[in-house]
Amino acid sequence: MKFQAVQKGTELHAFACECIRLGIKLPKNNKSLNCYVNDAIGFRMTPEQPLFYSDNSFGTADAICFRDELLRIHDLKTGVSPVSMRQLEVYTSLFCLEYDIKPSDIGVELRIYQLDEVLVHIPVLDDILQIMEKIIIFDKQIDKMKVEE
Repeated sequence: MKFQAVQKGTELHAFACECIRLGIKLPKNNKSLNCYVNDAIGFRMTPEQPLFYSDNSFGTADAICFRDELLRIHDLKTGVSPVSMRQLEVYTSLFCLEYDIKPSDIGVELRIYQLDEVLVHIPVLDDILQIMEKIIIFDKQIDKMKVEE
């Protein structure tokens, strides 16, 4: 049963990615998938965008755009488990590290689409800075451990 849910989530993400990439909007309603796809198209977002700081620290944003000093990251959740904005805050940190952008120089809006709701979050600057610091510290520690092996 769990495998089927995971497989369905994977297929829904692939479908959403193609819709966004091709600019195909879905019927306007309150369904998470439809809102996610339509918002991503409306904001001219890039779907399934890799974010890379190092071989030890990377991820893939479901949809992202950086325009007019505003970073938007949207995430489609197909499960029913409670969610946290922490993953999107990590993606924000990876973006800032990868492109050498100070979080204080930009605006950030994060969204999670789940259970026919849209959760919007404006992260606290100090939270992003702390995550960035942890990524840098842990990356160095992991590299050191790799050398010692």
